[in-house]
Formats: sequence, C-alpha cells, structure tokens
Amino acid sequence: MRWKEAEAPVRAADRADPVSQRFSDQLIAVLPRLRRFARGLTGSATEADDLVQAACERALAREHQFQEGTRFDSWMFRIVQTVWIDQLRAREVRKEDSDVPEERLGSDAPVRTIEARLALAEVRRAVQFLPPDQRTTLMLVTVEGLSYKEAADVVGVPVGTIMSRLARARIALQQHLETGGASRRSVKNAEAQ
Repeated sequence: MRWKEAEAPVRAADRADPVSQRFSDQLIAVLPRLRRFARGLTGSATEADDLVQAACERALAREHQFQEGTRFDSWMFRIVQTVWIDQLRAREVRKEDSDVPEERLGSDAPVRTIEARLALAEVRRAVQFLPPDQRTTLMLVTVEGLSYKEAADVVGVPVGTIMSRLARARIALQQHLETGGASRRSVKNAEAQ
C-alpha cells in the first residue's frame, strides 16, 4: 500500500518535541557520571544502579522543572543526592542494614590488579564511614570534578561549607586508611577535631 504524502503516518521522531529530545540526550550523556557518583554514595554497584534509575525516573517526571540554560549535570546530581537522602531516611525508619558483600576478585588477575582492587575497596569502605554530607561533598569535588561553587550549588550550602566538609572528609579518610581501617569511633573523633 502506498501512502500519499498527506496521509503518511507521523513518525515519533517527527513529532518529538525538540526540548524533550535535548533533555533525553543530556540525560543519556550524564548517565556514566551519575552512576559513578551514586556508586560513591552507596558503596555498591547494585544500589548505585537502583539509585540512578530512581533519579532518572524522577527527572523524567519533572522534566518541566528543568530550566534551559542551567547546568543539567548539576540538576541531576542534586536529584541523585535527594533520592539517596530519601532512601537513607526510609532505611532508618525501617532499620535496614545496608551492608553489601564485597565483590569477588578474580584469582587469575595479575598481582598489581588485585592490589589495586584491594586498595580501592579499602578506600570505598573508608568513604562509607564518612557522614553523608562529607561523602557527598567528596564525591562531587574529587570524583566528579565539580568546582567548590558548583558543588555548593548542587548541595545548596555556601562555598565555605563545601571547603570545610571536604577538608574534614580528607582528614578522616587519611586517618582511617593510616590506621588500617580502625573502628568507626576513630573516624568520628577525627570529625570532631
């Protein structure tokens, strides 16, 4: 059957809103960074994937709230952080335990790869001992590469607070790693100083 030009069905791509297409393209482009950020917050690849999915669902439902001309990545980081905080609060209400078993290491990997993975796992565990505000700041600035001002905009606090949280997080991490993963109590003592 031949379609006349006027009778041809309208393809989805032809009727798609250009703003929605731009939104979708930006969302797809920022996904790897969101996953990395979420992995740092949760300490688990599975939980990170769930967190990113929930954040994407929220962003798609609230697409109309995004203001063109502003930084899309900052908006999405804020959504991820908000969803994470919501999940932590819900978990606290239900008193869930968020411990996740460590990923298994391949026995046929070269020694340096295994050592690097062990060091990374140790750092990830140490990061999990940080308070949520310090962990978020550390992930935004050191992993995602946001400036202090950009991180302050994402979190909604002054730049000085970001600098202070980052300094406390670095000190606590260093002390935790130097003591070989001492108890949570020693990290809390470092925060108080």
